[in-house]
Amino acid sequence: MPVTATDRADVTQLIYRLYACMDEGRFAGLSSVFSDDISVRTPGGLATGREAVIAQASRNHSTTERVQHFVHNPLVEVDGDHATVRADVIVTFTPDGTPDGRTAPEPRYTLSERFHYEATRSSEGWRLSRVDGTPVWARGTSPLAAQA
Repeated sequence: MPVTATDRADVTQLIYRLYACMDEGRFAGLSSVFSDDISVRTPGGLATGREAVIAQASRNHSTTERVQHFVHNPLVEVDGDHATVRADVIVTFTPDGTPDGRTAPEPRYTLSERFHYEATRSSEGWRLSRVDGTPVWARGTSPLAAQA
C-alpha cells in the first residue's frame, strides 16, 4: 500500500488526540487512540494492554492540577500499515484555580520528554501500539512524588 501525506497527517493527529484526551480528562476517549496490545513506558510507569494503560494515564493525570501537553517536532515515518513517530513533549502541571479566577497560576512542575511511538493501521484506523518516553529535563516537584 503506498504511503500518502494523509497517512502521516492521520498518525500525527492520533498523537495530538492522545494528549487532548489527557489534558481534558477524557480518559474514556483513549480507547480510540490505543490498540488492544498497547505498551507504554513513561516516568509515570510501565503498562501493557489498553485498560491498564488508560488506568495509568487517568491515575497520573487526574490530580487537582491542570495538565497541558505541548507536542512539537513530530517526525512520522510510515511503512504500509506500520508507523513510527519521534516527538518532543513538554507537559506542565499547574494548580487548579486562582483566588480571583482570572489570573493564570505558575506551573508547579514542568517536564520535557522525548517520545518514540509506534502505530498500526486497523479496520478502525490508526492506533498507537507503543509509547516510550524518556525525560530530558524537569523543573519543580512532580505530582507523582507527592502521591508516593
